[in-house]
Amino acid sequence: MVSHSENKHRNLPATVAGTFTMAEDLTVTRMGYGAMQLAGPYVFGPPADRDAAVAVLHEAIELGITHIDTSDAYGPYVTNQIIKEALHPYPDSLHIVTKVGALRDAEGGWPQALAPEQLRQDVFNNLDRLGLDALDVVNLRVGGGGLPTPGSIAEPFTVLAQLQQEGLIKHLGVSNVTAEQVAEVQSIAPIVCVQNLYNLAYRADDDLIDSLAAQGIAYVPFFPLGGFSPLQSDTLSTVATRLNATPMAVALAWLLQRSPNILLIPGTSSVAHLRENVTGAALTLSEDTQTELNSIAP
Repeated sequence: MVSHSENKHRNLPATVAGTFTMAEDLTVTRMGYGAMQLAGPYVFGPPADRDAAVAVLHEAIELGITHIDTSDAYGPYVTNQIIKEALHPYPDSLHIVTKVGALRDAEGGWPQALAPEQLRQDVFNNLDRLGLDALDVVNLRVGGGGLPTPGSIAEPFTVLAQLQQEGLIKHLGVSNVTAEQVAEVQSIAPIVCVQNLYNLAYRADDDLIDSLAAQGIAYVPFFPLGGFSPLQSDTLSTVATRLNATPMAVALAWLLQRSPNILLIPGTSSVAHLRENVTGAALTLSEDTQTELNSIAP
């Protein structure tokens, strides 16, 4: 494990090289990388330029990023195959987080796959395509359309807890869940992260983030830049111009300063865009600027 003080990328912004300890054997850079956009349009099929996708992953490692988020459903299978092609055998410092609970159909839909046999097969598929003997973190993704669906998720989570006992998963997390579902799974097995929709303009999880921070549990916002409809705000643009930064870099900086347990996984298929995102970790927002940006959320 490479600690902050040992990180060889000493020219990186401090907040990029800064880390969060999710578990005793799991420390990652707070600025990570989300592999979703390595697949084709709308996360379906292969990329138009596979070499460019490989180059993005190489650049992420060169920038010192040690946290990559993926799923075997992306493509499907595409992102995991590209990650293995580009980075295997993996650096000791690199941690790959995946998620299970959904498949892709022929039309590009995302049907749930929460039956015990589906979850077990999904875990084995991730292991095989990533070339791993055990997965660092597996998130159980439930709900649909980017928003949680209330109700018990004990049964599917118990399946993952059993796979953890078998040594195939090191750590567990949940995605697209309510605070009540977080509490439910914690009664079954410890979790190291929660991955939900959250960004500068959508802040339904404010209380959950604070609760998780108090417990030392990571919160990983998906669509940190708005997803397929990027964040649009006159206030954000004004702040970005004043700071001589891009609006997206400012939005990422705001998330990093929102709470110390927030980990970022912005995705891109462009090396230039990846570097742009990383500049967000170099920004320090004043208290007045943070207050100004807070006004964006309804």
